[in-house]
Amino acid sequence: MGIPIGVIGAGSFGTCLAMLCAAESDVTLWARDPDVARAIQVEGRNPRHLSQFALPAGLTATADLQHAVAGKELVVVAVPSHALRDVMRAAAPALHDQAIVVSAVKGIECETMMTMHEVLEDVLDPVHHPRICCLSGPSFALEIAERQPTLVTVACRNEAYAIAVQSILSRPWFRCYSSADVMGVEIGGALKNVIAIAVGIGDGVGAGQNARAALMTRGLSEMTRLAVQMGARAETLHGLSGMGDLVLTCTGDLSRNRRVGLALGEGRSLDEIVAELGEVAEGVRTTRAACRLAEREGVELPIVEMVRQVLDGERTPADAGSALLTRQLGRERESDPY
Repeated sequence: MGIPIGVIGAGSFGTCLAMLCAAESDVTLWARDPDVARAIQVEGRNPRHLSQFALPAGLTATADLQHAVAGKELVVVAVPSHALRDVMRAAAPALHDQAIVVSAVKGIECETMMTMHEVLEDVLDPVHHPRICCLSGPSFALEIAERQPTLVTVACRNEAYAIAVQSILSRPWFRCYSSADVMGVEIGGALKNVIAIAVGIGDGVGAGQNARAALMTRGLSEMTRLAVQMGARAETLHGLSGMGDLVLTCTGDLSRNRRVGLALGEGRSLDEIVAELGEVAEGVRTTRAACRLAEREGVELPIVEMVRQVLDGERTPADAGSALLTRQLGRERESDPY
């Protein structure tokens, strides 16, 4: 067997990553709800997420967060972005000094405008900072659980740790690439959710496939513009964690953010949409945080701003589309500072 691994978060993505790791390692999966942890232990299935899949024998579950991370050489974090700070602050005392921490969380913290990597650095002891990695890319949890071919990127400022994680997680159906561009990978993973809402809105109002392609292309420009301003490499946004994840999230039927946009475009209220989904899609929170971050960085994100105005009820979807189309004209490449 491989190294002991802890997976924090028993949602769809945490569960599928725990299944992936448990193929070759002993894995402890933390569930916030003790009833979920008990059900996994007794029934060998997650009763709320990916319940159609039997979990590997090497996977155990617990509601004790510190037990889930104690003694683990690799800790994978897959919780909602707004929960990351509190969860990892609580887990921190039990983390082994040499543990590699992998964030599979995509978002920007609303209160601080920090990326998830920055949040982890803020709450974890400096001894852990060199080993903080982030995992991102086009990866629906259901397809990972089905062992459908999936490619992702693992980034760490010290790429040696990204390469170590790459080796641990890669399977014949799950291929990891390494990167040292943490900021590029994180901004791509966060903002693609916002662009997916925009594309969903366009599809919801019947704007057509031309508009969908334009929103995705110009959305990629906005993602790259902000990432480069924050020190990322433009080419990272053209890879799996940028364009790859953008294409999947904007076009895939399993995309929660696309579904939010579709419903908004069809005239439904955000409260109604959230009630149906059961929770807020990451892109909703990220939209507002990204607008604040862009203002701080002096970067223009017209599509992201229009999504915010629709979410906040300041414009109708049709008005937002018209506002984007009637912006001052310019040359495509010269309008981008990268």
